[in-house]
Amino acid sequence: MKKRLYIFMTLSIGILSFGYGQGTSGFFDQTDAFLKAHVKNGRVAYKDIKADPEELDHLLEMAKSISVSKEDAAEYQAFWINGYNLSVIKGVLDHYPLKSPLDVAGFFDKTKYDIGGTSITLNDIENKLLRGNFPDEPRFHFVLVCAGLGCPPIIDMAYRPATLDAQLEKQTKKALNDPNFIRTNKNRVKISQIFEWYKGDFTQNGNSLVDFINGYKTEKLPEKAKVSYYPYDWTLNEMK
Repeated sequence: MKKRLYIFMTLSIGILSFGYGQGTSGFFDQTDAFLKAHVKNGRVAYKDIKADPEELDHLLEMAKSISVSKEDAAEYQAFWINGYNLSVIKGVLDHYPLKSPLDVAGFFDKTKYDIGGTSITLNDIENKLLRGNFPDEPRFHFVLVCAGLGCPPIIDMAYRPATLDAQLEKQTKKALNDPNFIRTNKNRVKISQIFEWYKGDFTQNGNSLVDFINGYKTEKLPEKAKVSYYPYDWTLNEMK
């Protein structure tokens, strides 16, 4: 009897360890629940999370030891997109209340987060792990949320490997069809500074910025549209 119990316990531990070592499904599930509870209409309930940070702290603790490989591109990208967005929320909460992430010196390029088995800044997640490893994917810019209102809105669900491509496509189309994000007046078009800062991501293979935007926009811009950039709004994306 003792021998059977020992075997059962050993197998159970092995199964649990295998599931944990696999990586990310529990993290995606709990991220999804967290975002559904604390995000609405692209805004984050920072005040509520600050009052009870246990759920976020648990998620980030989980994320510390998760290992993902860029060989599984969908899992890798989904993990680091979620990791970026959760780390941004953590960065805001560590200094809350504040009016803008730019109120914190080094918010994006100095502060490091323990995630995915490494200690890393937000800029390095975006530019080294995501853009650096997948330079042909411009849609990252519409799902990485910097806590400012000028950024495309955070969604109330996790990014998951099985749905990632559809989610990237949906958020890109949503942004590029938002009249506040792409502001048109006849042949004059004002677009986010995201397109200025990362122009090379959107103009690959000889395409222009207008070409990229028209690939997603329902009402196409004129081919000879005069494009300029409106100032980025760094006001905190806080739920009121």
